[in-house]
Amino acid sequence: MGSDVTWRALGVVRRAFEALPPDWALFGGGVLGGLVWALDKGRVDGAEARCVGALGVGVTRARRIVRASYVNLGRSVVEFLLIPKRGERWRSRVAVHGEEYLRRALEGGRGVVLLTAHFGSWELAAATLAARGFPMNAIGAEQRDPRITDLIISLREAAGVRTIGKGFDLKGALRCLRRGEILGVLLDQDARSAGIRVPFLGHPASTPYGPVKMAAKMGSRVVPLFMVRRPDGISHDLHLLPALEGKDGLPFGQDEEYSVALCNEVLGTWIRRHPDHWMWLYPRWASTQALP
Repeated sequence: MGSDVTWRALGVVRRAFEALPPDWALFGGGVLGGLVWALDKGRVDGAEARCVGALGVGVTRARRIVRASYVNLGRSVVEFLLIPKRGERWRSRVAVHGEEYLRRALEGGRGVVLLTAHFGSWELAAATLAARGFPMNAIGAEQRDPRITDLIISLREAAGVRTIGKGFDLKGALRCLRRGEILGVLLDQDARSAGIRVPFLGHPASTPYGPVKMAAKMGSRVVPLFMVRRPDGISHDLHLLPALEGKDGLPFGQDEEYSVALCNEVLGTWIRRHPDHWMWLYPRWASTQALP
């Protein structure tokens, strides 16, 4: 019953925002995000507690950060939902920085693992790179409601981004890298018993190591990416960073613990820089109980 209500509500929201002029739709997405923040007290309280613990800020500052992250998420969801109709307009407002790092990493022909998090408008970032001719793939985003999973896959396809499986498909991911393509990975989720325990924002967190292990196996470079929304709320800066290097001259990924910790360090640096861009509502430290 709950999933049916969510699905119908999503359809209503999508149709309503499609009927609006683009800038109004983005404004409305922000308003919707703010409304969810106001009504989602239980999850907001947890998000604020995590923000206080991770960043060492006061409750008032954490409240502002978390509210802004909900507003940003609302706008990002609208951008993603409207990609089939508004994709060209959205992409025209994205300035790409460091594209040479990605092109250089692809020259080896062994594929690239594109490292990011639930940060900024990450789906629009992938769509922007696909529109610039990069062979983009993303790990499957499996949701509780399979209809939403299928919607995510179809929206990505409309943007030129191929989804690898419904959930983590190891063989599909390896094939993607063997073809010399790009595999987008969100590494900020709790891996529970299947991860490596390394610091994330200064606190121990179970972190997926599969993408790092794949990169080492395939000889693929790992390139960090971050999408930063500008203060106007409608335009972005997409930052690509130099490929990550391994410890003491070793190829990246051979020392798994060091490499995963470095991934978390890079993610943490950008989250601290733009804390309102990260999805604090997700219980990142749940399995280690390092933070609420």
